[in-house]
This record gives sequence, C-alpha cells and structure tokens, in this order.
Amino acid sequence: MPANTDPAGDGVLDVHFIGNATVLLRYGDLTLLTDPNFLHRGQYAYLGYGLLSRRLTEPAVDVDELPRLDAVVLSHLHGDHWDRRARRQLDRTVPILTTPHAARRLKVVHGFHRTAGLRTWEALTLQRDGTQVRITALPGRHAGHRLLRGLLPPVMGSMLEFGPAGGPVALRLYLSGDTLVYEGLDEIARRFPAADLAVLHLGGTRLPGGFLVTMDGAQGAELARRLDPRLLLPVHYGDYTVMRSPLGEFLAEADRIGLGDRIVHCRHGQRVRLACGTGAVPTVI
Repeated sequence: MPANTDPAGDGVLDVHFIGNATVLLRYGDLTLLTDPNFLHRGQYAYLGYGLLSRRLTEPAVDVDELPRLDAVVLSHLHGDHWDRRARRQLDRTVPILTTPHAARRLKVVHGFHRTAGLRTWEALTLQRDGTQVRITALPGRHAGHRLLRGLLPPVMGSMLEFGPAGGPVALRLYLSGDTLVYEGLDEIARRFPAADLAVLHLGGTRLPGGFLVTMDGAQGAELARRLDPRLLLPVHYGDYTVMRSPLGEFLAEADRIGLGDRIVHCRHGQRVRLACGTGAVPTVI
C-alpha cells in the first residue's frame, strides 16, 4: 500500500514523518520527499572517510511503498540522508533539488539526470494541477571547525512556500538541513516572514574527537528562537549511533525559553496535518 494515499485537502499540508530526516509532504496535488533514508534497523550508513553508523530505528515506509513523487528535496549527500536503498530504488526521472555538490555526483555517478543544484538563496518553482511550491535553498553549515567544514559535504536548508499556482504564498515550511547554529542563519528571518512550520534536524551528532556536526537540544531551541516559526517539528534524533542528544534535551530547552507550546509532537511513523492560517491547530494522526 503506498504511503499517504489520501491527499490533503485544499490549503492543508500533510506531513508524514518516516524517520531520521525523511519526511513525506503533500499539499494539494504536490508530493515531495525529503532526505530519503530507508536503511533498516541494524544496517550501517556510510558517513565518509571510513566512518559508519548503525541505524537504531525502522523507517515507517519503505521505498517501494512511496506514492508518486513530484520532487525530492535533499539537504546534502550523506549516507543517512541519501542511502544505497534510495540510490538503487528511487525513480531516476524524479527531480532532485539539492546542493550543486550533490547534484554533480547524482548526475554523473548515479544517473539521476533531473537533478538541480541550487546555490544559497536560489529558488525553483514546481507546479501541478493548480498547486505550486517554491523551493529556496538556504544557508547551512554542517560543522563549526574550519577543518571539518572542508571534509564534510556542503549542506543546505530549504524554505518551501506552498500555494495556488501563480497565487500568493499560503503556507511556509522551513527545513533546517544538518546545520549548526551560526550567524549566517539570521539572514533567513530577514528574508522570509516566520515559517508556519520549522522541521529541525537535531540529534547532536558527534564525530570521533567529539566534534558536533548537527544541532543538539540547546542549539535547536536557539535556532527556533532566532527564526521564530509558528510551529516546530523535531526530526533527526535517536536514529543512528552517532546521535548523542536525545529528543528530551530539545523539549526541555524549548520549554525553558518559552517555546514548548509550539512543538508538534509527531513521532516516527506519525503524520501531522497543518491548515493554512495563523490560528490553525495541527492534527497529529
């Protein structure tokens, strides 16, 4: 049975949290997938330079259960965001929106020829049957240490703006990507009004030597404070052995700074439906 077969109604965003940073999004007739990771519990993701990490969770949906996709939004080319199952089983005709670095490799090495490499602040619009989404590449930084920034793949965040084709933006969704908090992210709030939903990659991933390369609970809450989205959906936690910051750390820190009431408690395998309008309350399924 394909995942999420019942489409969301007009003005409703359906978010299905498959696991790790993999989220299936449906708005009207548009269907998008983020950071496809379909490895199973016990399998290993390759993170580069001989580093492996074992998956601790099961994806809620397998590749062959996905519905028709209009595009994949890929934050960067790491084995827990684009794995061997995605590489082998995803339809090579589906457009992939990602960094220029990832786009080159996906085209040349893996044969995904409908891949677009977006530079920071560059945007691309997709339309289907009267509905559109404008996807803008946003800044991201996978590591704080200058040496590590040269070793890890470039990463992008994304702003997804949904609405009627040719019409005004009805709903904004922010995808953080695997970034740490740094001054370059402040420009996002200056360029875009507050997002309706921010999907935050957490986990506090640490590499050998103790280097932090994804946001822990404190950093995730700080980014939420800076960008001031209406709602917060934490993802990318507890899925791999390299993740050292549990979800509870983020929840506690968000509560401490007064953002606890913005958190959407949508766990692995669950779905949330978010209607347009600042007063809309999300429904978790």
